[in-house]
Formats: sequence, structure tokens, C-alpha cells
Amino acid sequence: MLPWSSELSGRTVELTIDSDLLRDNPLGDPWQRPLLVQLPPSYDQDEDVRYPVVYWLQGFMGHGGMWRNRSPFRQPFFELADQVLADPAVPPVLLVHVDAWTGFGGSQFVDSPGTGRYHSYLCDEVVPFVDQHFRTLADRDHRAVAGKSSGGFGAMITPMLRPDLFGAFASHAGDALYETNYLSEIGNAVRALREYDANIWAFWEDFKSRDPFSKPSDQLLLLYLGISACFSTDPDGTVHLPFDPTTGRLNDAVWTRWLAWDPVRMLQAPDFAKAMTSMHAIWVGAGKNDDFHLDLGAQAFIDGLQNLGIADDVITYDLTEANHWTIESRYPDSLRWLADRLTHQLPSRLQSHR
Repeated sequence: MLPWSSELSGRTVELTIDSDLLRDNPLGDPWQRPLLVQLPPSYDQDEDVRYPVVYWLQGFMGHGGMWRNRSPFRQPFFELADQVLADPAVPPVLLVHVDAWTGFGGSQFVDSPGTGRYHSYLCDEVVPFVDQHFRTLADRDHRAVAGKSSGGFGAMITPMLRPDLFGAFASHAGDALYETNYLSEIGNAVRALREYDANIWAFWEDFKSRDPFSKPSDQLLLLYLGISACFSTDPDGTVHLPFDPTTGRLNDAVWTRWLAWDPVRMLQAPDFAKAMTSMHAIWVGAGKNDDFHLDLGAQAFIDGLQNLGIADDVITYDLTEANHWTIESRYPDSLRWLADRLTHQLPSRLQSHR
């Protein structure tokens, strides 16, 4: 494995999408966003062929410039995906890398008065843009969304909210089962806030004034601030933490707003349950040693899918030897699996759900 680069087999198109929905967003973040589309080698060989599409979402603090980042002894997903797309045994698909960066680090791919309309941006601007500029099979049964961590969360909830657009998804270590995911670090966050007189905005001003992540608690406090901006911001822009910053005691009203975005609990809502039963391909996975206990969230989500009566051959549950930061080796496998599912006809037994 070369430490600096790898020759790609397919072609990558780098575009900029002008988003009307992100214009004048609350954080003043760019409304012009990068969009990278990886094409299989066959795309330029026959202009009459149309292709399924997989949309890939990054985790919290991920942005468009990071898709090609390399770590020692590990290839970036950009190169791993190219190998999948070039494999003649894999049905060809287009792979779209989506940027949803915010000034707080991420959007959770939801619409929020604290960050902006990132769910609508993905569904109502990015998807039509790709269908307009590329030869796609522009229907929900040939369209999937996938991602890791917050991107995995986005991959779980987006088909619940828009089953008309997406008929398949893959979630790697997606945020779920919030009592094991978000509650475990509240005590450490409160201790860190003592330095700022229990004021998360004093932390934010300090964070912006120095080298980012120069203090051990930066990532944790930024996470709670960023997710609060996504899940618990009032229409007037007031952001609420889900806990008392002095004692750590849960604010039940705010915590309830967070739980409304827990994919495990969302499955219990009739409309979301109906959306899940319409999926023809569902991949859910995590590392057995996930640092945020998202393996437990993955298991709980799988249990919820099975309780809905979704057939086993629709679901792949992928629990692997990894932690939260070393799971990218599973991305090519889910991409191969999605490519196969998006290419072949739907099982007839699922037609009754539509």
C-alpha cells in the first residue's frame, strides 16, 4: 500500500452546488457546497445506460475536503470505493459524496433553526441536482443513502422521512439508542464546563480564540453544543443543552426532543415504521468495541426492524472487530451489497408495502 496515493480506475467529477436552502443559514456557513461524484469505468463507454446511485454521508466534523484524507497503513474510502466501482463483479453504480459541514461541526442531516435546512438540502437539492447532471435511474428503488456515525444516523432517518426518495440504506455505527450513546459522557462534560462557569457559550468563544482541540475536553463539549443546535434549538435560535450544565441533571423536556430523533424510538412511530417496511435493502453495522456504544444502538435498531416483521434477507447486520475509528474496512462491503440490491429486481413480497 502506497502511503500517499493510489491510481484510480474510475472518473471523479467535482462540482459545486449552489443551495438556495442553505443561503442565509443561522451560522453563516457557505451555501455553495462541494459535491464529488465517483463514476464507474463503464459510465463513459455507453451513453444510453443509466445507473443506480448511492449517496454517502460523513460523520460529525466531516466535510467535503476530507474525503481523500489518508491515515498511516489505511486507504481512504475514496480509494476503497474506486476499487469497488472498478470490480467487474459489482454492478455499476454512481457514488455521491455529500458535504453537510456546519460551523459547529455537523448538521445531523436534519432541518434545524440552529444550523440550517440540511435534510431538505440533501433531499430537495442534491438528489435532483445529481439526477439532472448524470444518467441516473431516478427512482427510490435505485437510490440508497449510506454513512458512518452521524452519517450513519443520517442514513437511518432519511429513508424514514423520505421513503419516496430512498429505498435502501447502509448505516455504519450510526447514532442510536441515545441512553447508551449520549448519556454516558454528560458527567465529563459538566466537569469540563466548570472551567467556563457552566456556560457552553463561554466555551465556544474560548474554542474559537485558540488552536482547535488544544484542550482535552474540546471534542466532547463541541459535540454536545453541535448536537444541541441540531436537535434542541427553538425557532428563535435559542439552543438548549439536554442537561443542567452545573449538576448534569437531565432536562426532561429537552431530552425528550433529543429522543424524538433516536432511530430506535422513531421505529415505533407508524409512519416511520411503514417507511422501513418499504425498504428493500437495509445494512446496519458497528464495531464490537465502539467508543460510543453504537454497537448496542445497532443491535437495538435491528431488533426494532425484526419486530416490524421485515424479512431477514432484506437486512444485513454487520457486527465486526473494530472500534468507532477503525470501521472503514466495512464500507466497501456495504457498497458492494447496495450495488447488488439496487441493480436487481425487488423481491415480490415487498410490493405489498407500497
